[in-house]
Amino acid sequence: MPFVSIRLAGSATKEQKAGIVADVTGSLVSRLGKNPAAVQIVIEEVSTENYGAGGQLIADRDAAQARSGSAPASKQGDAHAEPGR
Repeated sequence: MPFVSIRLAGSATKEQKAGIVADVTGSLVSRLGKNPAAVQIVIEEVSTENYGAGGQLIADRDAAQARSGSAPASKQGDAHAEPGR
C-alpha cells in the first residue's frame, strides 16, 4: 500500500489539493500498477514562517521579493526556487 506525504510551503485550495491527490494517485496506478483504493496521500501545509530554504525563512524571502516588486517564489509554484531564478 503506497503512502505519499507531501509538504507545501504555504497553502493550497481544496480544489488544488484534490488535483494533487488525483494526479499522484494516477501516477502510482499507471507507473506501478497499484490499486487506486490502496494509495494513501497526506498533504501537510506548513506556514512559510516555519519553512526554510536556502538559509532563510520562506516568509522572509517572500517579504523581500514583495518589497522589490517581484512575485514571491512561493506564489509562483516553486517555493524552493532561489532568488533570481
